[in-house]
Amino acid sequence: MSSKAGLPGRSRSRADPDLLAPAPRPARHRSDHQSTLLRFADQMAGAAADLLALAVPVDCVCCGAEDRALCTACERHIRRLTREPFRAESGAPALMDIRGTVLLPVVAAGVYREELAQALLSFKRHGQHQLKTALGRSLAGAVRAAAGEGPSIALVPVPTSSAAYMNRGFSPVHLLLAEASRQLPGIGVVNVLVKTGKEGLRLTGGQKGLDRGARAKRVRGSMEVRRRGQGRVEGRRCIIVDDVLTTGATLAEAARALHQAGAIVAGGVVLAATRPPDAGGGGAASPEDQRKQP
Repeated sequence: MSSKAGLPGRSRSRADPDLLAPAPRPARHRSDHQSTLLRFADQMAGAAADLLALAVPVDCVCCGAEDRALCTACERHIRRLTREPFRAESGAPALMDIRGTVLLPVVAAGVYREELAQALLSFKRHGQHQLKTALGRSLAGAVRAAAGEGPSIALVPVPTSSAAYMNRGFSPVHLLLAEASRQLPGIGVVNVLVKTGKEGLRLTGGQKGLDRGARAKRVRGSMEVRRRGQGRVEGRRCIIVDDVLTTGATLAEAARALHQAGAIVAGGVVLAATRPPDAGGGGAASPEDQRKQP
């Protein structure tokens, strides 16, 4: 698939807490649905949300249309923006060395712009059901592109910061991955990464405005695999999952922690990359394909 750079995104009034990077701790979330009863209950919850919209008016987070958090037209736009997952590590300096060699291949569902950016930002503030469904579908597509047809893999979510969790009351990455995993039979989610608390000791404030070296220094040593989880990833092929890719420092730190625990890190997947792919990029190639390059 060919890579496509996007148009500038619409202006947003608030900064995204994860793009400003806080400080640390993951939360537990409901696991994947394992029975027809639970799936039915979730469908009923979605129907209840639609009925609630009749009593409590809502507007589309992208265009302002009435009655739904994400209108049909904007949902189609998100599908269009994410229909061709692409290799995104070339736009993340922490994932490339000075010679241009890929340190960690990453597949993005789309570029962080337009309806995709607005829906993701709104989801991270409120976690609406309709947004979770649409964004989870896009994330699942990127995981399929990254996983390819190779041996089974484990999806490892990046832990959210404690400040962001306290602000929202949930972890966006975990909720999106739970939604995406329903569409990915045979691919399991292994929630083993945790924050160490070291990130906040080195630098205060967010990452906005920091260069590559400063961002890398900020997150270095900030993650680890919990002791009881080491046996779940040792010798196992893993793909790291996050919501937004900026410099790649967070994914690089997650990969370091997993490598140290004995995992085989095959690459990363994100819902959106803040930089479009290079004009000569290679589309949605599997991370394994990049490893074969000299």
